[in-house]
Amino acid sequence: MNPYLFVHRIKGPAMLLVFGITALLNEWGVLSFGRSWPLYLIVFGVLQLAERAAWSQYQAQYVQMPYAAQAGGPGGVPGTPVRPADAPPSSSIVVSPPSLPDDPNGHFDSGEGR
Repeated sequence: MNPYLFVHRIKGPAMLLVFGITALLNEWGVLSFGRSWPLYLIVFGVLQLAERAAWSQYQAQYVQMPYAAQAGGPGGVPGTPVRPADAPPSSSIVVSPPSLPDDPNGHFDSGEGR
């Protein structure tokens, strides 16, 4: 499992667990709710740091190489891959919008709510 997703998903239950522990400590008279707010900030901060560390580790594993035009390659528009000179031109695919179903009565509802 992705460590970033794990930390992100465990953040809410961990805060709920800390809240429950402080409620129990409040009942026992060990710690009052008025003095437990720094504990919530500390736990939330530690979870945020863990989440960011996991995210940076995840990004470091899956870094994609830049296109040749971004890396200072020959000509072209930045952000577009550069094709070798001997490569055949690539085919382009044209995507057309979906057609509406035929409705002889003209009662088609497009779902836009107008």
